[in-house]
Amino acid sequence: MPIQTRRERARAERELLIVTAARELAEAAGWDAVTTRRPAAEIEYSQPVLYSHFKGKDAIMAAVAVQGCADLAAELRRARTAAPGTREALAAVAETYTSFAQRRPALYDAMFTHPGDLPFATEQAPAPLQAFGELLVVVVPITAEGEDAGLLTETFWAALHGLATLMRSGRLPEEAREKRLALLIGHFTGG
Repeated sequence: MPIQTRRERARAERELLIVTAARELAEAAGWDAVTTRRPAAEIEYSQPVLYSHFKGKDAIMAAVAVQGCADLAAELRRARTAAPGTREALAAVAETYTSFAQRRPALYDAMFTHPGDLPFATEQAPAPLQAFGELLVVVVPITAEGEDAGLLTETFWAALHGLATLMRSGRLPEEAREKRLALLIGHFTGG
């Protein structure tokens, strides 16, 4: 194996260690606990090594968000493809999305609530940020003639995000989650 290839692989492995350490710290203690020093200490590298991969905490958080979007897209895809029909697929995706936000709060925050400069909804968006595509696939079949499927998908996503965020914060009681999702799906599917 050429030396360059080995170095590139070692660099990628270190980067993954940093991202994983930051993600685990955030899930355990919140994003305020994640500093450049803590992930470096967790993986037993110096801060200069960490800075050779990331410019700072925001860049680490962005890398965590990209990884989280890939995880979310995979979960949404599994839910969608396991569903027997259009309405069931929409419901399965809605349930999976809100469940992901509940189970992975720090990851979800890195993805969708903390400020960042990730290029969502643009052609420059890295492939993992295109979890939106999984939402689009379940919304297209319920899009009425003349409606913009992209805008309808954004509206569906916004509704899911709002529900997830309000339930996580305790502003909406968790026990009515299934009813809310059923109402949302019913209105989106016209029945």
